Amino acid sequence: MSRSSRTRRLSAGLAVAALAFTTAGAATAAQAAPFAPSSGTTAAAEPGILMNYVVNTKATKPHVARVEKAVEAAGGTVVASYDEIGVVIAQSTNPNFRTDVRAGRNGREVQSVGATRTAPVSEGPVGAAKQAAAKGLNAGESTVVPDPDESKQWDMVQIKADQAHQVTDGSKRVLVGVTDSGVDDQHPDLKPNFDAKNSVNCTGNGVADTTPGGWRQTTSDHGTHVAGTIAAARNGVGIVGVAPGVRIASVKVVNDDGYIYPEYAICGFIWAAQHHMDVTNHSYFIDPWMFWCDDDGDQGAVQESVRRAMDYQTKKGVLSVAAAGNSNYDLANKTTDTSSPNDSTAVTRQINNDCLDIPTELPGVITVASTTQARVKSSFSNFGLGKIDVAAPGSAILSTIPGGYGTKSGTSMASPHVAGVAALMKSAHPWWGPRELEKALQRQADDTACPTTPDPRCTGTTANNAFYGEGIADALDAVTRIR
Repeated sequence: MSRSSRTRRLSAGLAVAALAFTTAGAATAAQAAPFAPSSGTTAAAEPGILMNYVVNTKATKPHVARVEKAVEAAGGTVVASYDEIGVVIAQSTNPNFRTDVRAGRNGREVQSVGATRTAPVSEGPVGAAKQAAAKGLNAGESTVVPDPDESKQWDMVQIKADQAHQVTDGSKRVLVGVTDSGVDDQHPDLKPNFDAKNSVNCTGNGVADTTPGGWRQTTSDHGTHVAGTIAAARNGVGIVGVAPGVRIASVKVVNDDGYIYPEYAICGFIWAAQHHMDVTNHSYFIDPWMFWCDDDGDQGAVQESVRRAMDYQTKKGVLSVAAAGNSNYDLANKTTDTSSPNDSTAVTRQINNDCLDIPTELPGVITVASTTQARVKSSFSNFGLGKIDVAAPGSAILSTIPGGYGTKSGTSMASPHVAGVAALMKSAHPWWGPRELEKALQRQADDTACPTTPDPRCTGTTANNAFYGEGIADALDAVTRIR
């Protein structure tokens, strides 16, 4: 996919890897596809090209400090360091950085190192120039659709959110991170629940930027749409989210060109963990690879660093919910990838199940498939026995966009329904951690059988199959059942 086509899809509202589609059915965002070079990516080897890297070491302050020195000795700059997970984000124009960072005494501490992308760093050297974060919102944002739009939300009926709201709208104690393309915090349906203090922009080389307004959308309304599904307020206007009484924070990880690079995602995971979020939604895949293969030097190092960051987030009490993706791909039986890397030239490659779509295939992440109003798998939704945890509405979903409301389709739209259900569940059972929430989401989902017209791809049983996992998420059970 070309850079220009990716940008178009973002402006259409699909800023992330878990694809979203317009009501007409045209793709507005694309998943990165798999490609497997034998070693490091060649783009990073060109002299003078500015590249970002992950450098993994033991998760202790002394080890990280020595790796920082190794980075500097190799002609690199330390962008960010995470003692908690033993990951250093580095930047360098040295074409031999991967080799040189391992040289010398301090280089012995390096466990693995890999480039995070195949194209040069578009945002330039770290610290060179901050983006003007508080960019203006679209004109006419005060114009909203009247309250009756709630009656158009068939999706809330399917997951029984309308019934759950008779019990609770959720608690302000609960904070949900919208890890996405930014959120319009001035939208009338989002403003009452927006938490600016815990919002951040991670798209400047993966450095956490708390400049007021930096968390807002710039080129994509995707994150605002996701936010509305999770927690649009019950305020007499527009629509109502799954959990209209909880707080939301924007964790911006999508840059203006529509890419979600590993350093952005890692920044977001660590931020969510350290700011005590309860649930995070991830309606994207990490670029530039649709599937990151651990037998490739760069991809393996990135897969490891991202896994560490996600594991840290989970251990800090954050439940992560992610979109399964929109390629109608069997995640349990991977064979080929034709669309990666998506930031340079895609190459067809053979892949296997050790190549992961991240973050959705990482341990502890709730993977969500998409359903239609007829309670069947959306045509675009990825699937896979043992890969899908639950399903939720994702076709033709009405939600918030800057300036009003709009309809989008994609597993990007399904995932926030489940994040909202998890937020209701956390409100009802505040003592539950990620593991308890995960088990309850799966246990309380409504069993959904494979199609009556046999589809050989839908393997498994009514209780757990390749299309719907444990079933369609159930918001009512989330707030009424203890076990």
